[in-house]
Amino acid sequence: MKILFVVPYVPNLIRVRPYNFIRYLAKFGNQVTVATLWSNEGDLEDIERLRGEGVRVEAEQLPTWRPVANSLKTLPGKQPLQAHYSWQPNLAKKLSELCANGNGRFPFDAVHIEHIRGARYGLYLKKLLAEKYNGQPIPLVWDSVDCISLLFRKASSHSKSLKGRLMTQLDLKRTEAYEAWLVKQFDQILLTSPFDRDAYLALLSPPEIEDYQSKIQVLPNGVDLDYFRPDTSVQRYPATLVVSGKMSYHANITMVVNLVGEIMPLVWEKRPDIKLQIVGKDPARNIQAMAEHPQIEVLGTVPDLRPFLQQATVAVAPIVYGVGIQNKVLEAMACATPVVATTQAVSAITAVPGQDILVGSEPSQISDAILQLVNDPALCREIGENGYRFVTKEHNWTAITKHLETYYQMQKLQM
Repeated sequence: MKILFVVPYVPNLIRVRPYNFIRYLAKFGNQVTVATLWSNEGDLEDIERLRGEGVRVEAEQLPTWRPVANSLKTLPGKQPLQAHYSWQPNLAKKLSELCANGNGRFPFDAVHIEHIRGARYGLYLKKLLAEKYNGQPIPLVWDSVDCISLLFRKASSHSKSLKGRLMTQLDLKRTEAYEAWLVKQFDQILLTSPFDRDAYLALLSPPEIEDYQSKIQVLPNGVDLDYFRPDTSVQRYPATLVVSGKMSYHANITMVVNLVGEIMPLVWEKRPDIKLQIVGKDPARNIQAMAEHPQIEVLGTVPDLRPFLQQATVAVAPIVYGVGIQNKVLEAMACATPVVATTQAVSAITAVPGQDILVGSEPSQISDAILQLVNDPALCREIGENGYRFVTKEHNWTAITKHLETYYQMQKLQM
């Protein structure tokens, strides 16, 4: 198939969902054209990496001032900031050029639009091409990824970041109304978890739920099993925990604050020798300050996350709130690292607690699980190996991307 993939940020190893969808679609022989926005030199390097995979990439710059200007312009209105945050007229023009075709037929077999920040480009294409192709419908799939209003609802009450709470409270009601409206604009909507799907349906009236529920489907995230994998040549540390994620993101800030403030004191009370490594991009100031503790290492951005997962005794994911699938959990499991997580962190995966992963809902339960693993190397190996088997079976990108192709085919057949 010829696929136009519109994503409002450059896909890379951190933005794993679009990155792997695009790579695997190309591996399967599809002709993939990516339309995206770049902001820095790192983005340009990631674009070249995609091109090296045989993907055509058309990219426009999103200057740092534009999202600010877009947000200020949107603020007095009724739509949420997310709806216009990534709008770049130059990318819209590029999309128009990509879809121009002199023979009167739409030049792509499928159009994939990612995230609420990309939805406006999907709406733009629908309007433009309905006129250009005499009302011919577009084979379009909108991958919302997560229910953003659900995330905002949780963040508004649980975030440890004042900025995060204020921003989510400001935009919550507008985001709920906008997402409810977007459901009616697209014929196929994808989400990463059943909880996000339920949250979308809850935004609709009962008659609308019956009309639209078949159009909203769950397509989970996978993990790159060629990249994240066990390494038997690496010796694991005997008493080291690792927590990972983008450390400027409000949900991850809250997770680490909860870990260091509520859980680790219980761990150190019985095992003061246990070390904690905090790994992730752009750590907030309060996270940077945690490095003053002698048993905490704040590493920030690292060139390769894998060694930290492969060397750790245990990976911890004490998520307080969030939506979708927690990639940090899948990546650790793919490295055969035993994971201890909150019930929130594993709500969207079907791993068996006590077999594939250890799970708790209270700080004392999380600390007990950590100590249980650190004190029992045989149990560590068992949980790690079980977790690895789970992700290879349930979260491999090959099977998930094949499923994505079926949604494209369904839309194509309905045209």
